[in-house]
Amino acid sequence: MTNHDELPIPIYSSLEPVYGEGPQLEEAKLRFENLKSKFLEVFGHPPEVFARSPGRVNLIGEHIDYEGYSVLPMAIRQDTIVAIRKRDKGEAEKFLRIANVNDKYATCTYPADPNQAIDLKKHKWGHYFVCGYKGYYEYAKSKGVDVRVPVGLDVLIDGIVPTGSGLSSSAAFVCSSTIAIMAAFGVNFPKKEIAQVTCDCEQHIGMQSGGMDQAISVMAKNGFAELIDFNPIRATDVKLPAGGTFVIAHSLAESQKAVTAATNYNNRVVECRLAAIVLGIKLGMKSQEAAEKVKTLSDVEGLCVQFAKAHNSKDPVLAVKEYLKVEPYTTEEIEKVAGKDLVSILGDNPTSLDVLRAAKRFKLHQRAAHVYSEANRVHAFKDTMSSNLSEEEKLKKLGDLMNESHYSCSILYECSCPELEELVKVCRKNGALGARLTGAGWGGCAVALVKETIVPRFISELTAQFYKPRIDKGMINEDDLRRYLFASKPSSGAAIIKF
Repeated sequence: MTNHDELPIPIYSSLEPVYGEGPQLEEAKLRFENLKSKFLEVFGHPPEVFARSPGRVNLIGEHIDYEGYSVLPMAIRQDTIVAIRKRDKGEAEKFLRIANVNDKYATCTYPADPNQAIDLKKHKWGHYFVCGYKGYYEYAKSKGVDVRVPVGLDVLIDGIVPTGSGLSSSAAFVCSSTIAIMAAFGVNFPKKEIAQVTCDCEQHIGMQSGGMDQAISVMAKNGFAELIDFNPIRATDVKLPAGGTFVIAHSLAESQKAVTAATNYNNRVVECRLAAIVLGIKLGMKSQEAAEKVKTLSDVEGLCVQFAKAHNSKDPVLAVKEYLKVEPYTTEEIEKVAGKDLVSILGDNPTSLDVLRAAKRFKLHQRAAHVYSEANRVHAFKDTMSSNLSEEEKLKKLGDLMNESHYSCSILYECSCPELEELVKVCRKNGALGARLTGAGWGGCAVALVKETIVPRFISELTAQFYKPRIDKGMINEDDLRRYLFASKPSSGAAIIKF
């Protein structure tokens, strides 16, 4: 039997296999019709092929994918669709024209040059497509595909994953773009390879992302959450217990991950790396070896567990408590342990040097304690799903793990915000078994585990208590509410559609 990850991206000639039946299918048909007519209007000819990739909600396992640990997300129904057509008539045609069905995004034009640099100082929405374009060419070349002559492309985007929501609108965009480019050139690769390529693509936009978002977007299966493992990327189907539904609610604070990277997201990546180096040295590694070899906390987990075993435990957090002080470290303190200056340790990564310029102190104890405890919670979550507990007991245990995860994200990792804290409280007050921030944090969404029977009541309570005051203040329109608050079952992954 072929492993699901080894298969190429599925190619369909109709929308039913992707969107199922009912209102969702009707909505999708309208979007595709609209895309076709808009493409014709903008570019003067119809598209050749479509690709779509979904957003995702991470159920548990926050900020640990880039440390090499497994995570447990599911795809949601909201997705990004890319309509595309090759243009290859003469030199004048050698550029990329990228338009959007949403008038908020002005049409972008780029040269059809896979070696072009992306100007990170000027943040443009079209950059995400160029990430996919560059990634496709690098990868196709490595696979021996003839890509000597860059070809111009006409591209139209329709994304309905709310931006800045922590639901991976950027990964849905990069994945659907990369897959659309592949489809336009008539090639297809195994899903797990595309998951890796698209993760590498986002590095072009200055994000040190870990690969969860791309992996679930590409490899999701209808009806299942996925345990995603890394190095190499692979997905294991996880069946959620009957009787529970996940409700996703936007805090209405936008998380601008790429803009605040040096002080928020990438800052945590650097703190984790420094925590790992200090732990490695304190647990017996030579400082030179640790500074060169240790990149993530998973690299020194074995040493931490060895230490824990001597104290009748398996928990790596024991070593964190013993060897990393709770007070923040200064650059000088870390350099003293490492025997090297931080610029030379982190010099292999320009975005890490941006962090050094922005940060004064580093909280190593808290970040490492979060990563190791969260990694344990992911496996506890998966084991609960496959245990012999009753459905009722399973749901209760999953809810408890989600609550513990939120506490760790909020207190130890400090990636929450006042709006998320309020929203999580409102969810729990109205019957959520568990609720936590999801995605990078600093804004974006919360995810709540709710018994299926109370979903309509739960949504109306959340509307009254959290959203109504914000609608009254004019922060959002009542008509847009269903984009910000919705229940979701696990949806299907990326697909190519040729009518």
